[in-house]
Amino acid sequence: MNKKIILLSFCAVLSLYACRQKTNTPEENTTFTITPEAGSNVNSGKELVIQLGAPSGYRADSVVYQMDNNRLGMKKDLSAFTFKTDSFPLGIKQITANVYQGKNAAQVTTNVVLLAAKAPEELTYQVEKVFPHDTSCYTEGLLYQDGFLYESGGGYLKPPAGQEVTGQSSLRKTDLITGKVLKKVMVDPTIFAEGISIVGNKIIQLTWTEKIGYVYDKDSFKILNTFNNNVGEEGWGMCFDGKKLYMDDKTNRIWFLNKDTYRQTGFIDVYDDKKAIDSINELEYIGGKIYANVYTKDIILQIDPKTGAVLQKVDLANLYRDRLPNADVLNGIAYDAKTDRIFITGKKWPHLFQVKFVKKGM
Repeated sequence: MNKKIILLSFCAVLSLYACRQKTNTPEENTTFTITPEAGSNVNSGKELVIQLGAPSGYRADSVVYQMDNNRLGMKKDLSAFTFKTDSFPLGIKQITANVYQGKNAAQVTTNVVLLAAKAPEELTYQVEKVFPHDTSCYTEGLLYQDGFLYESGGGYLKPPAGQEVTGQSSLRKTDLITGKVLKKVMVDPTIFAEGISIVGNKIIQLTWTEKIGYVYDKDSFKILNTFNNNVGEEGWGMCFDGKKLYMDDKTNRIWFLNKDTYRQTGFIDVYDDKKAIDSINELEYIGGKIYANVYTKDIILQIDPKTGAVLQKVDLANLYRDRLPNADVLNGIAYDAKTDRIFITGKKWPHLFQVKFVKKGM
């Protein structure tokens, strides 16, 4: 009986010792707090202060801070850590503090939404010329090159279940002055065509939900090949900066694609100074910036391709006021780099407008 009591007492002592050792393991028993709180908005360019909290008496040997996969710096205690945010793309950013004490480590995380530094500059427009536009074209992509317009029209002639017949998708080459269609190829009647870009002697065309892309010879419109396009939720707009393709997918994300393989190489998320801007649609690359329609809105945004910040907002509400019953939303931006001309149209609009963007009040 005495031996059993001694054995039980010895086990109890071992258990108590183990508990005390466990208490000294910070990753399991030390409760840390971190500010800013998850989901806090921060405008780019402002200093962000990260503050850790720990139980009274806790001492850290070092704390290493990260934003996403980027190392921000290190502190040798729990004092506030401050850094500037102006070098990061916008969007939801995870902040991690790795706390070290001897051989033990703990990790504390939060997240912030990094917004544009300031409100976009408000612009309006001046109409310089008006050209005819084919009202049968449900414009999804629009380009200007060497005196001609290239246009992708969307629609289903044989839609999937639940979709309406909207007319067959096409790719076309058009005379700017007369609006006459000079060359046209019809897309598979079960496919809804979307944005286009010209890369060298090729035209790349996205599709809406079919997850494929077409590559055409620019001169003959012959299909050279197709590719799987599993980037993003859907295929919407596209543009090209001479090195890489940009593609959007109905959200606020603009993807970067390799110009030869069409595989994803990166992305930016589009934000103004208050929120994410969803439904980014038809795209054009002008003077080092991305210009984008916002689906169902009579606006065009100028976007920084490095950060995703909305720099300018062009109000086009009165561009085509008395719309024909068949005419749909504003969609279509083309740029003539040689003469610095911008062309705007919409889905099934009878007009294509040559415009100049100007500050409001001019």
